[in-house]
Amino acid sequence: MATASVSFKSREDHRKQIELEEARKAGLAPAEVDEDGKEINPHIPQYMSSAPWYLNAERPSLKHQRKWKSDPNYTKSWYDRGAKIFQADRYRKGACENCGAMTHDAKSCMDRPRKIGAKWTNKHIAPDEKIETFELDYDGKRDRWNGYDPSTYARVIERYEARDEARRKFLKEEQLKRLERKNSIKDGEDEVSEDEVSEDEDEDELKVDEAKVDESKQMDFAKVEKRVRTTGGGSTGTVRNLRIREDTAKYLLNLDVNSAYYDPKTRSMREDPLPDMDPNEKFYVGDNQYRSSGQALDFKQLNIHAWEAFEKGQDIHMQAAPSQAELLFKNYKVIKDKLKSRVKETIMEKYGNAASEETLPSELLLGQSEREIEYDRAGRVIKGQEAALPKSKYEEDVHINNHISVWGSWWKDHQWGYKCCRQTIRNSYCTGSAGIEAAEAATDLMKANMARKEIVDDKPIQREEKNLATWGTEVPADLVLDKKLLSEALKREDQRKKEEKDERKRKYNVKWNDEVTAEEMEAYRMKKSHLEDPMNDFLH
Repeated sequence: MATASVSFKSREDHRKQIELEEARKAGLAPAEVDEDGKEINPHIPQYMSSAPWYLNAERPSLKHQRKWKSDPNYTKSWYDRGAKIFQADRYRKGACENCGAMTHDAKSCMDRPRKIGAKWTNKHIAPDEKIETFELDYDGKRDRWNGYDPSTYARVIERYEARDEARRKFLKEEQLKRLERKNSIKDGEDEVSEDEVSEDEDEDELKVDEAKVDESKQMDFAKVEKRVRTTGGGSTGTVRNLRIREDTAKYLLNLDVNSAYYDPKTRSMREDPLPDMDPNEKFYVGDNQYRSSGQALDFKQLNIHAWEAFEKGQDIHMQAAPSQAELLFKNYKVIKDKLKSRVKETIMEKYGNAASEETLPSELLLGQSEREIEYDRAGRVIKGQEAALPKSKYEEDVHINNHISVWGSWWKDHQWGYKCCRQTIRNSYCTGSAGIEAAEAATDLMKANMARKEIVDDKPIQREEKNLATWGTEVPADLVLDKKLLSEALKREDQRKKEEKDERKRKYNVKWNDEVTAEEMEAYRMKKSHLEDPMNDFLH
């Protein structure tokens, strides 16, 4: 409800303002006054009299239309080039070590580097430069001729005038020489040679207009050529790179009705009007030749690349961003060439190059096989590929610790070793033939001892069966438990466990005895609860 009232009030104010402006235009109300007390023309549109919101103007005015942003610090002056301030006689502390000026350091010095700087010689101290700091206005920053001295153009004028003067002088000298030769011919004083006759024939070439510019320095489209091909034999001035009017038009080369079609609207003839004519004598072979050669073909490839790249999801458009499309096409060609060269190098590295003068290895020459291998279109092997043999994890032909054979060259009794010394320890030192003889002697001695022991132990000694304890690891071999003492120890163990369960039955004065017999240890083992016992849960 409040929003509706506010909007209604704003509409009322707007309507009143429009009525007041109409009354002012009709001359019924006085003109509005701006901040400076000046009247505002009521015929000025509102979008010009109303100031922008960021100026926080309380009433309409034309102050914002004037040049309100003006800085008195701006200037249009320029730097005083080559101006010097002061030239010292001796080197000053903090000055340039090379030339001795105080306005720069040795790193930014523009003078020729001296063999011994001014800091150590105190001679030829350079004067200080004039340093100016001033701000340029908007026009001064963008003035391309700011700081240009017009008097320097006089040098250009002098150079061109000197060249023209030298040309005129040369032409006068040549004309005087030719006049002297003509006079000598008439008087019969000198014999005329063939070279002089040829020079006389080229006399017209020296009659060059002084105002004419050298043709070699002109652009192609502005160059004028003199041609004598008219019916009357006169000369016509034609412009380069345009069709000569005296040449036969393309639609008049072949007047046959069934010849190449000529479109008068576009002045184009795509097919060759004279297909049976000698190509060396043809002047025009059709517009299709220009469409499939030169830069037209490159432009066509660029368009095709832009279309294909856009179809594959790249944001590229030939008309919207031609520079981007051309740059992407160049990068595409570079990457494509690199990929081709990489594939070529890979193939040559694998199969060799028949065009090279290097001899192929014998493995490739004699490595023929009738095994069939099937590939798919991508070059992957479908079937027929040999199983890759696993490589050994040990280094091949590497002998360590004075061995002459590698580890694993000898095997005996399920053990690997060295063949040179028959040792089964990996990092052992080689003992050679002496080690082999010592190992064989030790083996023979061990076999003799085993045979002698078998002869002695043919009749085994029968011993009495003993009830040995099964606890511990350090149990004597001849230990025999007493059954009476074992039963008493079992009773004492049961009584001890009952005391552990009920603290009230435990006596206050306990006699500690650290001497434990074998029967007590066996009773403790028999009464001990084993957690791994599956019946342990049923005992408690």
